[in-house]
Amino acid sequence: MVIGFRNDKSIKDRIFYPAELPILSLRGTVAYPDLVMPLIVGRERSIRLIDDVMNGDKMIGIITQKNPDIEEPGIEDLHTVGTIASIMKMVKMVDGSQRIVVQGLSRFKLIEFSQREPHLRAKILPIFEDYQKDIEVDAMYLNLKNLYKKAVEMAPYLSSELSHIATRVEHPGNLADLIASTINISTVEKQEILEKIDLKERLKKVTIFLNREVETLELSSRIQSNVKEGIDKTQREYYLREQLKAIQKELGETDDKFTEIDELRKKIIEANMPPEARKVAEKELDRLSKMSTMSAEYTVSRTYLDWLTEVPWSINTEDNLDIEAANIILNEDHYDLEKVKKRILEYLAVRKLKSDMKGPILCFVGPPGVGKTSLGKSIARALGRKFMRISLGGIRDEAEIRGHRRTYVGALPGRIIQGIKKTGSNNPVFMLDEVDKIGMDFRGDPSSALLEVLDPEQNFSFSDHYLEVPFDLSKVMFIATANQLDPVPPALRDRMEVLELPGYTEEEKLMISRQFLIPKEMIEHGLNEDWIEFEDEAIKIVIRSYTRESGVRNLEREIAAICRAVAKNVAEGDTEKKVVTAGSIHGYLGPIKVFSEVAERTKYSGVATGLAWTPTGGDILFIESTKMRGKGALSLTGQLGDVMKESAQAALSYIRSKSADYEIAEDFFEKNDIHIHVPQGGIPKDGPSAGVTMLVSLVSLLTDKLVRNDIAMTGEITLRGLVLPVGGIKQKVLAARRAGIRNVVLPKLNEKDLEEVPESIKENMQFTFIEKMDEAIGICLA
Repeated sequence: MVIGFRNDKSIKDRIFYPAELPILSLRGTVAYPDLVMPLIVGRERSIRLIDDVMNGDKMIGIITQKNPDIEEPGIEDLHTVGTIASIMKMVKMVDGSQRIVVQGLSRFKLIEFSQREPHLRAKILPIFEDYQKDIEVDAMYLNLKNLYKKAVEMAPYLSSELSHIATRVEHPGNLADLIASTINISTVEKQEILEKIDLKERLKKVTIFLNREVETLELSSRIQSNVKEGIDKTQREYYLREQLKAIQKELGETDDKFTEIDELRKKIIEANMPPEARKVAEKELDRLSKMSTMSAEYTVSRTYLDWLTEVPWSINTEDNLDIEAANIILNEDHYDLEKVKKRILEYLAVRKLKSDMKGPILCFVGPPGVGKTSLGKSIARALGRKFMRISLGGIRDEAEIRGHRRTYVGALPGRIIQGIKKTGSNNPVFMLDEVDKIGMDFRGDPSSALLEVLDPEQNFSFSDHYLEVPFDLSKVMFIATANQLDPVPPALRDRMEVLELPGYTEEEKLMISRQFLIPKEMIEHGLNEDWIEFEDEAIKIVIRSYTRESGVRNLEREIAAICRAVAKNVAEGDTEKKVVTAGSIHGYLGPIKVFSEVAERTKYSGVATGLAWTPTGGDILFIESTKMRGKGALSLTGQLGDVMKESAQAALSYIRSKSADYEIAEDFFEKNDIHIHVPQGGIPKDGPSAGVTMLVSLVSLLTDKLVRNDIAMTGEITLRGLVLPVGGIKQKVLAARRAGIRNVVLPKLNEKDLEEVPESIKENMQFTFIEKMDEAIGICLA
């Protein structure tokens, strides 16, 4: 630290500098000529040096150490340029150290050391400055003065007195030394200034260092100003909030924020979360308590805590384990469906024996309208559980299942966690409707996200992107529904227990109408038994002539239409009981919408009745063939797929190979074209099961023999004359029964599949099993 400046040149001019001086080493600072500075001497060697000098001329040489960490520096540890100084005052301290005040006199260059003990002495060469008036030096001198004044005004570590001292310094070299000793530069840079003997070079170097310091101070000032503005605003808000608290306290009111925090803390305790979730909730609550309610992040954090506390971590419903009571409920709600009911009762039985059993993951597959969704509600009622249904049809975003991460604006948990929260129970019956209609695009594959949900080995720690803590889904009973299994990815299909719900027969639809549909529609239309009654024959006509479906949705609509007509009469004052008979149906529903085409279609040769499987259940399929003059071409129409076209080609090739057996002229195929058409051209068709039907249709055409109108067929054909098995036998048999066909031709290898067909359906039906294609021709042609 500089405490003064001697501008008295006459003293220096009269001083005689000895050729040898004792050397005092300094750490972390540099002494300059003409500057007065205090020093604290603490090392033993330095204390002995000062004691010896105080008894003599009090003149010493001061040199800065290269490394300030060295306690006892050697000759090689000191710089070669230092300052001759005179000790003006010395005071001994109580701890043995000394406090001295020295005045720099002149620079010197160290020649060689002449003594090492008890302290250093060296031969020196004083360096004198020869200052002459120069315009460039004067300009730099003035610039330094102004720049230093600016630095003093900005730097908190520079005393304002230094500015006055600098204005009184006349010698440019002394000004450079004064500035170098006071500004915030390193010891190495200060030593560099001391070693600059040339005045212009020294002034330039000091100007560079001073400019850098001024720029640093200006930047620091701007940063400090910005920070101060922010702090002032925060302090103001804090002060106002403290005042608000005091006012609320006086009025007997409480701070909403702290009340909110206390309520959330109470909710976290009451939620009975798992340790991991509770740790996350408490950490988020602590973060929330430190936020301003005006912060945008406050709302995000508050919403997240609401979700964490409202999810039913430990709330569940107790299962109704009374198997008889559950069976009664299932029978009340649905007719037949014995296979599904049996599976639910088995689950209850095992649950009764093993309380920690994981929930089953079922998949109901069947055509529309057979009761898949309503069956889920019935199962929940039978088990005494809450019911939740979400439709997956058309969803394309993985976040619909897993949720969005909280970094997104308006983020929410996925539909699984939302459904669990809505039910208020961690073990509901959760229905995933239309699982076969899930989409996929650039936002991800929702069916892949469902893999974790529907895997009993993984769903005990399901991780939603929003909650980011595991949730146990193993207690949930998941029930998926689908119209067909083919679109469901194999990995997802493998995780579910598939239960097929086939279409209903006419007898089953009659019972369903009696027990469920008619009572329901009567209630919904405000009717009672005094105003309307349905005869069985009337219901059968509605089933046969106004609907053609596997389920009962359209049947329900037709019954509703009858009820509306009766309700209108009652509302107009006609309270006479209406008995709906076979003869009166036409008056309520209009002309017949569906009629049997089998007899009409097959009264011409070349037309055969086949059986097909569709996503909506089984159906009958007519295949028509015709011939015309031509060159042996084969035309196929009716939106046929490649497999179906190949079946037609195979059937024709087989017939041509056996044309002699069927008494077909040898040149017939060279002079005639054949056209095969499958009606309902707007509907795409494919698959190998129409092979037998195409064969029979072609043989009927070419031999001019009619196909029996009471028979339907299915089966894949080969060029070797074999009939191969096909799928969907149960649905195809039901379709034949609905169409009034009593004779069905099936591949021999499909005989085992008839076990799945209820006995009530097989009654009054005849099944013929074939292995060879020729057998089909012999059976089907009249």
